[in-house]
Amino acid sequence: MSEDLTGRRLGHYRIDGVLGRGGMSVMYKATDVRLGRKVALKVIGEHLGEDAEFRERFVDEARNTSAIDHANVVPLYDFGEVDGLLYIAMRLVDGSDLASIIKNGPISPERTLSLLGQVAEALDTLHDRGLVHLDVKPANVLVTSRETSTEHVYLADFGLTRRGATGHRTRSGDFLGSPTYAAPEHLRGEPVDARTDAYSLACVLFACLTGRPPFQGKVPEVIQGHLNLDPPAITGLVALPNAIDEVIRRGMAKDPKVRYLDCKALIGAARQALQQAPRREAPRPVTTPPPPPPQPQPFRPAQPQQPVQPQPQGPGDFVRLRPPTPVGSSAFTPDKSSRRWLVPVLAGLIAIAAIVLVIVLVTSSGDTSTPQQNTTAPSIPVGQASGSQSKPARGTTPTTRRTLPSNLTVIPSGG
Repeated sequence: MSEDLTGRRLGHYRIDGVLGRGGMSVMYKATDVRLGRKVALKVIGEHLGEDAEFRERFVDEARNTSAIDHANVVPLYDFGEVDGLLYIAMRLVDGSDLASIIKNGPISPERTLSLLGQVAEALDTLHDRGLVHLDVKPANVLVTSRETSTEHVYLADFGLTRRGATGHRTRSGDFLGSPTYAAPEHLRGEPVDARTDAYSLACVLFACLTGRPPFQGKVPEVIQGHLNLDPPAITGLVALPNAIDEVIRRGMAKDPKVRYLDCKALIGAARQALQQAPRREAPRPVTTPPPPPPQPQPFRPAQPQQPVQPQPQGPGDFVRLRPPTPVGSSAFTPDKSSRRWLVPVLAGLIAIAAIVLVIVLVTSSGDTSTPQQNTTAPSIPVGQASGSQSKPARGTTPTTRRTLPSNLTVIPSGG
């Protein structure tokens, strides 16, 4: 339906604005001018109103919705036809739908269980009356916080609701509903029951915890996912207990016999699984790669050393800095204080060596200037000049030549 009815009158309803659009209808915000009450007015497209089969479905929706008196089902006020347009007037919920809430990401497990627990209550009530909703999805879950102290949920849009296991396709065999959250038997056109809605509720549970539906892509890819693939593991997308994966696997089982018997059992199992400790992966050891082999460095001439600049410190970091030291001062040269004692020691050693050398030289020069003495002791005549060899005179006492010891030195007298 392309025409916007805002500002027009449809029977005793004044249309104030558009709330949302779907493939088969437009939801308006309207005012019941008789009662002065704000309502949500669902108007069916003219092209569908001319279809006898669709008109029959429309009447079924109105009757099924009005027959359900439950706190989590949107109350129906009126339905009818004006100028060829079919409409249903129902309670205007001042809030948003679940699709808008999760479009920016997942919501907490606690909030998920609180909201979907109310949806499960409404669906099980529906199933107890022999009805199947067949269009459970986030867009049909309305959430408001203006009616109670906590968030209150309304299950809406009973346009596909059917009694019994048939009637969920058109006479031509076309599928009715949203394939993103549809059960395999619904997609195949097989008999449906309460477990069909439970499958869809498990898909909505997956979407609330992860922020995305179980299967994504184009419509054929989504349908193939529901028919042939296992749902992705939630714990591979978000940090939740491992037990929630088993709840989703059972809730979205291809065989309806494997699924939970009702929607409250599904949410109860999810609540028990989510109360367990979340999965924590063991820390992986950090491996440090071996350092690369040293590379030969080209020769570079020494560069003049630059003064070190102190790094700016953050507020509260107090660092005591010394005044800057001029380049070339002792702060930039090796410490020689430990070597100063070597100078006097070396000077003393040099002086001692010089003295020893002088003594050796003086002693050597004195030995070479003294004449070598004969080993034979000199003969000294007594009373006669040396060198005379005459015999002694008669009558005189002969002189005796004596040989002095070899170690006796004769010192001439002065005179």
